[in-house]
Amino acid sequence: MGTEFGELEQTDVAVIGAGPAGAVAAALLARAGRSVLVLERQHFPRFSIGESLLPQSMAYLEEAGMLQAVVEAGFQYKNGASFVHGEKAASYDFRDKHSEGWGTTYQVERAVFDQLLIRRAADQGVRVRFGHTVRSMRTGDEPVLEVEDEKGNAYRVAARFVLDASGFGRVLPRMLGLETPSRMPARAALFSHVQDALPAGSTDRDKICVAVHPERRDVWYWMIPLAGGRTSVGCVAEADFLDVPEARREAKLRELIRAEPTIGRLLGDAPFLMPVNRIAGYSANVERLHGPGFALLGNAGEFLDPVFSSGVTIALRSAHLAAQTLLRQLGGERVDWAADYDAPLRKGIDTFRAFVERWYTGELQDIIFYAQQTPKIRRMISAILAGYAWDETNPYVADPVRRLTALHEVCSGAPA
Repeated sequence: MGTEFGELEQTDVAVIGAGPAGAVAAALLARAGRSVLVLERQHFPRFSIGESLLPQSMAYLEEAGMLQAVVEAGFQYKNGASFVHGEKAASYDFRDKHSEGWGTTYQVERAVFDQLLIRRAADQGVRVRFGHTVRSMRTGDEPVLEVEDEKGNAYRVAARFVLDASGFGRVLPRMLGLETPSRMPARAALFSHVQDALPAGSTDRDKICVAVHPERRDVWYWMIPLAGGRTSVGCVAEADFLDVPEARREAKLRELIRAEPTIGRLLGDAPFLMPVNRIAGYSANVERLHGPGFALLGNAGEFLDPVFSSGVTIALRSAHLAAQTLLRQLGGERVDWAADYDAPLRKGIDTFRAFVERWYTGELQDIIFYAQQTPKIRRMISAILAGYAWDETNPYVADPVRRLTALHEVCSGAPA
């Protein structure tokens, strides 16, 4: 860049982070005629976990002008989720669901997917700068960011509004002291990619597989088939259970894979294609999702748990909702970010939270594996697993805690 400290640039909206939330929000704003600058600390492509999308996401990609590029990219098609626990198995087809909308999506290598989205945003007029780090922010009606590039050149950006889509980097929550303890217990994941070499028909590549540990219901695995015979595999448990030295991670994950009958049979000896990674303490929360001159998107605001692949869906929902709210504000309307953005976004997050919490207690597992589940209820559960956690025509969105509690009583044989 070569800019000197003190130079002041102007833009309607500055977006921190070029991941899915940042790319979609930026594209939606640019398509509405607003000037948008995206500032990304890293360089793309870069690895990211979270490869299994939910169908709800497709509507936001379509509105942001990105759908054709995603469809044509050659990602692995996805139409549902399968669950296994020992001899028990259940499968959900997302096309058979309560809510209207997409029933299919993709399982993606995030390095490719994320780069594709930000390129499409740039094609639509968004300015994108990689290797630029936000060092500070002055909040208010006219927020100002201080930014530094990789050569040490510092400059300022004056924006009418700032969107923080920095994901696990959580730039503004850390900078502005917005973080609060997550309500989710501290968990960790060990994961890698394998070359699966699975024979045709040995597994349904069109579905993510979620498997429960044979002895511990609070420990689970993911198996996400990707294009080209590659599969993402991981195990999630309380952090202490997966607390092994880096040199032992590969052996630990291999041991865990072989302990689960289905995944062990399919992937037990498949070679790892990259070092086994560990991520811990990923659940996060903030005291509020907005403030004077800014709003938080996706994981920068709140991340629950990877079990239902809700992360990207929440990120894209937040991008869409924030862009809609911000366009009204930039157009001269008075908006209430608490009522128009924070509360509606948290409604779906709270739905996912109710499902996640009951997954770990085993209650949702009882529901999922219940053989006599009625088709109507299956479609309601399927809709939420497909990402439609904001559709309040679904009783399990309108009142998830009470509905799941009552349903579990039926599935477990407890008196109503």
